[in-house]
Amino acid sequence: MKKEIHPQNYRPVIFADNSSGVKFLIPSTIETKTIEKWTDGKDYPSYHVEISSASHPFYTNEEKTIDTAGRVEKFKTRQAKAKAKK
Repeated sequence: MKKEIHPQNYRPVIFADNSSGVKFLIPSTIETKTIEKWTDGKDYPSYHVEISSASHPFYTNEEKTIDTAGRVEKFKTRQAKAKAKK
């Protein structure tokens, strides 16, 4: 790797996937607020993400169904309340 081309805060960071619980140790410049212990026993800055390649349907080849009926019913209820106010 070429010297002096990366920012000063370029260091290993633990990225934890909230959906699957999988953790990755990847070099990054992201600002973090927490520190976690990695499998090698060292402490690293950590950052939590909602979705990663470990939980995204494109990479896992698993489909997730969403409760669309519940969403539609909530929308219709809100719409009926809005019309009643007019």
